[in-house]
Amino acid sequence: MLEVTWLGHSTFEMRLDGGEVLVTDPWVEGNPKYPQGHKFEKIDTMIISHGHFDHFNDVVPLAKKFEPKIAAIFEVTKFLEEKGVKGAAAMNKGGTAPLGSIKVTMTEAIHSSCFVDGSKLSCAGEPVGFILHLQDGRRVYFAGDTAVFSDMALLQQIYRPEIVFLPIGDLFTMGPEQAAVAVGLLKPKIVVPMHYGTFPALTGTPEELKRLLSEAGSSAEVRVLNIGERTPL
Repeated sequence: MLEVTWLGHSTFEMRLDGGEVLVTDPWVEGNPKYPQGHKFEKIDTMIISHGHFDHFNDVVPLAKKFEPKIAAIFEVTKFLEEKGVKGAAAMNKGGTAPLGSIKVTMTEAIHSSCFVDGSKLSCAGEPVGFILHLQDGRRVYFAGDTAVFSDMALLQQIYRPEIVFLPIGDLFTMGPEQAAVAVGLLKPKIVVPMHYGTFPALTGTPEELKRLLSEAGSSAEVRVLNIGERTPL
């Protein structure tokens, strides 16, 4: 079972078998698409793709409140430890680790990963993506912020993800054209678009992605989630 609630941008609340809650790249304060009135009742696990504010802004307060297990690259976990966060499990690209009731594999991502900490710019390792190994045997790819890269074909060869969460907004990540190529490399059954529509500058749309995939003869379904609505996948 996987029930997903999109909370805007790249923040998702995923309910796993047994009711465990996994949150991706939490951004609440300042997120213009975060659904008013939504409150986390619990967070058991958290994955962090990189250190930019729109993916990292609420990690520390939520982690201190709920004390989840956290999967992130080594440098991010060191930063979190300095901020008094417990439960951050350091890992790196290519590695697989247990995270609550599932396992996660850290993957490549083509992006950057620095953030403003007080008055200084700090770098938080490198950006990453994740393969989630669900209890029902399915694998989910959460790409984080990335451009398309040819080694997505290796992710398909090794993990064969059935569901992929891909950024499509353009400007700071890949847009629909690159995302369509990524779908061709990954060959999933379901594509969940993310990181679009948050700001006017993020111009990529699911409709454009659907058109490009249709023209390419892809059988992948573009599943557009409504913000704040729990959806089974």
